[in-house]
Amino acid sequence: MAFERRLLMRERGTGVLEKLWLIPWTFVMLLSAVAAVGYVALYSAGGGSAEPYASKHLLRFGFGLVMMLSLALVDIRVIARFAWVGWLGGVALLVLVALHGNVGKGAQRWIDIGPIQLQPSELMKIMLVLGLAAWFHRASWERVGNLLFLIPPVLMVLIPVGLILKQPNLGTGLITALVGGGMFFAAGVRWWKFAVVAGIAGVIAPIAYDRLHDYQRARITTFLDPESDPLGAGYNIIQSKIALGSGGVWGKGFLQGTQGHLNFLPEKQTDFIFTMIAEEFGFAGAISVLALLALVVVFGFLVALRCRNQFGRLLAIGLATNFFLYVFVNVAMVTGSIPVGGVPLPLISHGGSAMLTVMLGFGLLMSVHVHRDVEFGGSRD
Repeated sequence: MAFERRLLMRERGTGVLEKLWLIPWTFVMLLSAVAAVGYVALYSAGGGSAEPYASKHLLRFGFGLVMMLSLALVDIRVIARFAWVGWLGGVALLVLVALHGNVGKGAQRWIDIGPIQLQPSELMKIMLVLGLAAWFHRASWERVGNLLFLIPPVLMVLIPVGLILKQPNLGTGLITALVGGGMFFAAGVRWWKFAVVAGIAGVIAPIAYDRLHDYQRARITTFLDPESDPLGAGYNIIQSKIALGSGGVWGKGFLQGTQGHLNFLPEKQTDFIFTMIAEEFGFAGAISVLALLALVVVFGFLVALRCRNQFGRLLAIGLATNFFLYVFVNVAMVTGSIPVGGVPLPLISHGGSAMLTVMLGFGLLMSVHVHRDVEFGGSRD
């Protein structure tokens, strides 16, 4: 029955009602469940009050939900046609940040757009996925193996990464580079090229370390030995580990976390929200949250596998990779597995730019799902 419906839609065209039927409402419910976890955690972070974090989180998710469902109805061919505009717009916003951005906590990362304070580096990750998907979607296997063909997409990655590192924003810059690398891999770029890039990165790493800001070098040093500066650079990760361990298996209970509510835990509403969840709901609660987030990632890759057009496949892979890196870096950061880098936990942490970016990405992902049977474009010779 489902196959007959899709075949009929391909012959007659797809109307709005038919597209609404194809929206994966189970996935929408999954995202709502993750956002609900964020509301509960931010309610606790606010000291048992919806203000100032949880209420804004709910409003942002509601707005993002409308945007996501609206974008799901947009034809994937229209999105492919204007993908380059998105990439150029993202770069333009990064340049605007460099020229007129707001400075906060030693970094110039935000711009004011009316009542909204936007962090373009978050948005750029989605725009980069769009741009690379548009470049690679008609490329043949032989074309992807041509080094000259890879120069433009390499520049598409290096330009925004360079602008993001200049802010400075090392964590987001590295994630953006990894998202770009994931897109190259999905497009069929040969393994040996990645090995060459890794070798070059290993050579320039010591030089890059010397050019880092003092606080960035301190993060790396305290990652290796947090106790070397327990009241300074190592304070955040030490308190995070204490909170994680004190939660035990079942946690201390909702609103009963001592590290969070006695303000020992830093940035509990943003970067360290996962630690607060683990303290109050224990190992069981933390694993349950990770399971929900893992289902979101799995759905993204399943959409890519079922899509008939290369643009949609690449777009879905890039968006799923971006979400995975959000989760991986945040959780690895708060558990002390990697240096602290200021990356939020998607759909859970407090923050407007991250919520907007994630929901925009899910809107594009759902458009790929709704239009998964659309075939367009051919291979470049």
